[in-house]
Amino acid sequence: MSNYRYSRWDGTQAGFELDADAVFSDIQDDLVYHGDVGFALRRMMQQGFRDVNGLRIEGFQDLVERIRESRRQERARHDPSGAYQEIADELNEILDQEREALDALEREAAASGDERRRQVTDEVVGERRAELGLLPEDLAGRVHGLMNYEFTSGEASERFDELVERLRAEAVKTYLDQAAGAAAATGSAERDHIRNALDALNTMMEQRAAGEELDPSFEQFMERYGDLFPGDPADLDELLEQLARRMAAVSAMLASMTPSERAQLQELMDELLSDVDLSWQINRLAGNLRVAFPGEQWDRRTSFSGGEAMGLPETADMFQRLGELDELEKMLSGSPQPGALAEIDLDRVRSLLGAQAADSLGGLQKLSRRLEEAGLVEQREGRLELTPKGLRRIGQRALDDLFKHLSKDRLGGHGVAKTGTGHERAEDTKPYEIGDPFNLNIERTMRNALRRQVAEGDIDAGERPRVRFPVRLSPEDFEVERTEHQSQCATVLLIDLSLSMPLRANFLAAKKVALAMTALISGQFPRDYLGIVGFSERAREIKAAELPEVSWDYVYGTNMQHALVLARQLLARHHGTRQIVMITDGEPTAHIQADGGVFFNYPPSHATVEATLVEVLRCCREGIRINTFALDATGHLRDFVEKITQLNRGRAFFTTPETLGDYVLVDFIENRRQLSQRRFRGA
Repeated sequence: MSNYRYSRWDGTQAGFELDADAVFSDIQDDLVYHGDVGFALRRMMQQGFRDVNGLRIEGFQDLVERIRESRRQERARHDPSGAYQEIADELNEILDQEREALDALEREAAASGDERRRQVTDEVVGERRAELGLLPEDLAGRVHGLMNYEFTSGEASERFDELVERLRAEAVKTYLDQAAGAAAATGSAERDHIRNALDALNTMMEQRAAGEELDPSFEQFMERYGDLFPGDPADLDELLEQLARRMAAVSAMLASMTPSERAQLQELMDELLSDVDLSWQINRLAGNLRVAFPGEQWDRRTSFSGGEAMGLPETADMFQRLGELDELEKMLSGSPQPGALAEIDLDRVRSLLGAQAADSLGGLQKLSRRLEEAGLVEQREGRLELTPKGLRRIGQRALDDLFKHLSKDRLGGHGVAKTGTGHERAEDTKPYEIGDPFNLNIERTMRNALRRQVAEGDIDAGERPRVRFPVRLSPEDFEVERTEHQSQCATVLLIDLSLSMPLRANFLAAKKVALAMTALISGQFPRDYLGIVGFSERAREIKAAELPEVSWDYVYGTNMQHALVLARQLLARHHGTRQIVMITDGEPTAHIQADGGVFFNYPPSHATVEATLVEVLRCCREGIRINTFALDATGHLRDFVEKITQLNRGRAFFTTPETLGDYVLVDFIENRRQLSQRRFRGA
């Protein structure tokens, strides 16, 4: 049995991490404005946010700055040439030690008094000094010369042998960091093992490039040489990517040195590895990887201002870190799709940038997954899209946001004064009659039953309330809730999608109103009809499911005439009260001509205004009321809207983006109230 321990919340415990509703609320405006879930999430990821515990989740901008600061610190602290200088300094110390031994040998021979010994010693010391004096200045030449040199100093000889073995191991590790297990010990068996692995790997790459079957297979290769590659690659591509990243780091390290240092260090590593047949295999692998991964930062030069020296493997490690930081910055700066973040190795990010950055990236990775788990979005053909639940949620949130700005005394309740048969519950009740909807009010029904039983003597009125007794219901006890009259209303919402709407910051408010009205009518007036028409150069019907993804059109033209034509066609299918609600910030500048083409002109031409007013008159003849909401109305737009109002006997509202929702919702609900009252009185 599992044991659980509960304690009082003290504010320090972490809980629930990311909340899908909170995330959805945070991206709502971007989602409404652009209609793209992926874009809205990327915007949130760019800026960062706080989770339900109030912890700051750093966004891409913060993380990119962390990357740049980490890179600046590396460049300000280190000197890649230091690896070359350290080797040169150690060789010089060994040479000095050998020269001191020669001097000491010469002094001992002179002090011995043995002339023959002195002559032989002077001859040997002279030859060795001459040999040392003829050593090349470059590192590779010195190492090669000293390999064939007979040291006088046993300590210097031992120290040189240790240096060569260490440099050979470092050279292997510099090129093949993944082969760290064998690089630390470069005995003949280990070197043969590495050489055979590289030969097999090169063969596989060349076979694949030629379209041949791999021999050995990747599985066989890993069975034999997997101990050299502790990264546990899943396939050949992953292994080659790891090696390419390391080889590119070495190439960048050499490119960042002076030409002289680069040439000497390259020759030194070739010299160290040539005698064990590793140099050719490594150069062969580097060539194959350059062809297979041309996008890696081969030969990229980086400038440094620090003075801290490191060994060859450590310097290569630093360049690999810099390359990974560059790669991470490139990915984050490009505003990746939310799903692409799953490919980032958080453990590697933790080692590069620290725990906070890794935790933030982990939080960003969870964003889209939380929304998918909540059923608000789903993956369709590689992109995130809203689900039906998400569509309803965004509409309801838009409605809630608009209602927050409305004072209660302006809206009041949604009921009407008269009651009757319908689906909307009223506040009072009535005795049940045959034919009434059986919306039973339990409290009043039970009260009626108790009163009846007291009156009939079944229950003693003075009986203590805590005493239990049966309650027997009778049909005359039933009391049901009254319901409001419901009336049907058909509305078409016309939304201006011309380029002026976003340019004047009117688009978001208009789209929120459309979403809010969709939620309001589907939730509270399900028998009503709401159609949506977007218009710019032309008009088009917009289905409710398409509304969240609707954006403005990158065209000029405000074609009210075509919008009114489509609205009339949609309303022709419905009976009862019919109305058009038009939201716009511009005068009519386009209309459909007889041949079906679009005529556009700014300022508005007489022909466009005339064609639009003709459609207004047709709406009048069909009993369709037009209510116009004009945003940031100029004098010309105000005059035109007033002309529509005079012809149609609708209403005009001159408003701003901040108050648009208030006006539209209040007007719609008040009209709905009046409609219900008129229907009741008419009945």
